[in-house]
Amino acid sequence: MPLSREEVIHIATLCRIGMTDEEMDRIADQLSHILEQFKALDQVDTDDVPPTAQSIDTHSVFKEDASRPSLSQEETLKNAPMREGEFLRIKAVLED
Repeated sequence: MPLSREEVIHIATLCRIGMTDEEMDRIADQLSHILEQFKALDQVDTDDVPPTAQSIDTHSVFKEDASRPSLSQEETLKNAPMREGEFLRIKAVLED
């Protein structure tokens, strides 16, 4: 079932896209074709397939989050480019 012009206008409005009449006709054909492809999924029996968010197993690439002792103040400041006593000195970002 092809999409109507009003449906394409509605979709374009939701997506906040401006389209010419020529683009609207082309997009209507393309979107209709995409929706027809989804009809093939209606024929697949998925009753025994559990719902899933991923089609393959995933694993975290991040290391485990574990607490550890902090650096001392001296260790933290030893590579600081500018230092003022016990503090890290930075260039002013905002000026009055």
